[in-house]
Amino acid sequence: MLKGLANFGAILRQAQQMGSKMQELNTKLKAVRATGAAGGGLVSAEVNGLGELLSVTIEPSLIEKGDRELIEDLIPAAVAQAQTKAKEKHAEAMQELTGGMNIPGLEEALGSLTEGGSTTSS
Repeated sequence: MLKGLANFGAILRQAQQMGSKMQELNTKLKAVRATGAAGGGLVSAEVNGLGELLSVTIEPSLIEKGDRELIEDLIPAAVAQAQTKAKEKHAEAMQELTGGMNIPGLEEALGSLTEGGSTTSS
C-alpha cells in the first residue's frame, strides 16, 4: 500500500516537472516567429510559435485596386500557412521536450496543465 503511494508521489512530481517545462516551452514559443504568404506575396501574416496572429501585411497595390474579395480570401490563406509553420515548430519543440518519444495524447494532457489548456491555436 505504501509503495503505491510512493509511486504516485513520484508520478505527481514528474507531472509537475513536465508542467513546468511546458510553461518554459510556451514562453520560448511566444518568441518564435513563423510567416505565411498568399497571392504571390501580396498578403503575408506573422504568427508566434503558439500560432497567435501577430501581424498581417497587405501589398499597397492590392489595396489601391480595391479588390476587397481578393483581400478577404488572401488573408485567411496567409494566416493558415503561417499557423501551419508554427505548428511544425511547436511539434519540433515538443519532440525535444519529450526526448523524441511519441506519446499519444501527451501534448493535449500537458496543454491542459498550462495556459488554460491551449498550447496552439487552430
